[in-house]
Amino acid sequence: MKQIALKSLVAAVAVLPWLSYAATEADVDNAFYPYKSGVPVHPAIKPGMVINKGNVASAKDALDPAMFQHIQDGWLEIAVGPTTSFDPSKNYVEATKKNLGKVKLGAKLGELTGYVAGRPFPEEPDSKDSRAGEKLAWNFKYFFNYGDNGSIGPFYWSFRDLNTGKVERRINFNFSFLNYKHRVTDAPTPDLAPNPSQFYRGIYAKVLEPLDIKDTQLLIHRFEDDSKRDEAYLYLGFQRRVRRLSTSQTSDAFLGTDLMIEDFEGYNGRISDQEWAYKGTANILAPYFNHDQQQLSNEFQESDGYRFLDVTGKGGCFPKATYQLRKSYVLEGKPLEPGHPVSRRVYYIDSQTFTIFRVMIYDKKGDLWKSFTVGKAHADHHLPQNKGSGAPLDDFFSMVDVQAKHCTTGQFKVRIGPKEAPVNLFTTQTMRGTS
Repeated sequence: MKQIALKSLVAAVAVLPWLSYAATEADVDNAFYPYKSGVPVHPAIKPGMVINKGNVASAKDALDPAMFQHIQDGWLEIAVGPTTSFDPSKNYVEATKKNLGKVKLGAKLGELTGYVAGRPFPEEPDSKDSRAGEKLAWNFKYFFNYGDNGSIGPFYWSFRDLNTGKVERRINFNFSFLNYKHRVTDAPTPDLAPNPSQFYRGIYAKVLEPLDIKDTQLLIHRFEDDSKRDEAYLYLGFQRRVRRLSTSQTSDAFLGTDLMIEDFEGYNGRISDQEWAYKGTANILAPYFNHDQQQLSNEFQESDGYRFLDVTGKGGCFPKATYQLRKSYVLEGKPLEPGHPVSRRVYYIDSQTFTIFRVMIYDKKGDLWKSFTVGKAHADHHLPQNKGSGAPLDDFFSMVDVQAKHCTTGQFKVRIGPKEAPVNLFTTQTMRGTS
């Protein structure tokens, strides 16, 4: 009987590989401080050099396939900067250590138990683990992008012709982000109360200009329970009413841009909406940099002297910023909804911050459709109020539709702090009352 029981236990562990490894504090330190013993090196890539179509072949293994093709086709050149550490919030690190061993995947996709705060799975992904990709997706969901409260404003989105560089239209937004749960920095922690609907996170956006869509607002509530679909609402200023968005509308073009709502921050959807697969770890050139050390734009004027990241490359569709070699995870997501316009996405995730910096998006036929880039600025080289926050700041995005030869770019002014996203902002009543 003992032999039978032992065989049953071994068989159970074999089919449940995600239960077979317990993360340690050493895993946490390695996850959050990957460059403490040295930075990634590459025989053909050195800080200070420029990668262009003449030498890109030697750097092919440090670029995703779409970015390699862009450079090879002469769409842009990449200036290489030194690899730097984006040290995270100490509170986020401590929360990860405090909750080690408590977080478990459920039997079904999108189920998680025991999570309180921090990074759910700080250990290195294992290619033998059939659910390693799902763990990476959870780590992304609970990353520290805007801290517990953050905002962007102004936030300039520009519609650009890839071939001519003509700016066809520009939208100026305010965006705000609020964590209702799993908070580590801003009181109260870990959760806001009351929260009867058990929301995890809120996103609120408002259009400031142009006049024809002024006061258009978007509100998204993401539930703690991943099996529940987001509550998403759109307020159209010219109609003066709030309407609830259907699930299909989150994969439509947002206000005529090249982005879907589902594209926000790299991926703005449920874990249970996609099939996840870990595709490996590699040192990849990523647009992570110090904002105050870049050649900034003079196009927009801010009263505090803040200058936005500039554009470069074909059509002005890429960030004018330095790239650095960073340890990265490659994650594939395949939408499970049969009618979804995307067949798969390939995400490149920074291992230290767990932010997504590159996404390749493929259409239903399996052809490359869109190429997404998100540039990240170090908080200590940004606005004074962001210093010490440990938040990797979104500084630029570029969504290039390679088939339509069109792009949408975004230039950010991000602020982190408890006053940036008050709870009462994230209500439909506020949407009706702020126009």
